[in-house]
Amino acid sequence: MTYTETKLKGCFILEPTVFEDERGYFFESFNETKLASILGYKPHFVQDNQSKSQFGVVRGLHMQVGEHAQAKLVRVVEGIVLDVAVDVRPGSATFGQYVAVELSAENRKQLFVPRGFLHGFSVLSAHAIFFYKCDNNYHKESEDGVNPLDLELGIDWQIPGERMILSQKDQEAQSFGELRMKLI
Repeated sequence: MTYTETKLKGCFILEPTVFEDERGYFFESFNETKLASILGYKPHFVQDNQSKSQFGVVRGLHMQVGEHAQAKLVRVVEGIVLDVAVDVRPGSATFGQYVAVELSAENRKQLFVPRGFLHGFSVLSAHAIFFYKCDNNYHKESEDGVNPLDLELGIDWQIPGERMILSQKDQEAQSFGELRMKLI
């Protein structure tokens, strides 16, 4: 496995070693010991989630706060997404900055998103199956988020505006400025 830390401290792109031959391929998608050596601590994942979405869907920007904050290890099982992580850790030198990484079934990249980050993705293929491991259980009362089309963040989701599909909840989510006022 190779890894690259993004410009956001603690947020890593992971690329597995893939063994391919005439039969197909094999790769290790998760190894606790290897991930711990990259992160400097041993994450304890307690929940796996999977979603299927069609082209144009934008999911996010979501997070869990307080004692229910979650780190996530995300990957695409089928299709292509643009995965986005936004640093909202109070006091972080990169507060308000984001990374966007194309994850696909073909490139097999994964993104480790630490606690204290907003997370979301857009579907760039006809459909995508998105899989993620979480190090804390979902807790509805600890849910928070920002409208993915927030102008201050200015994320290019690589989907034409007229083809974007957002949930009502994401459309009505607070602005980044409103979240910032709560966090600092």
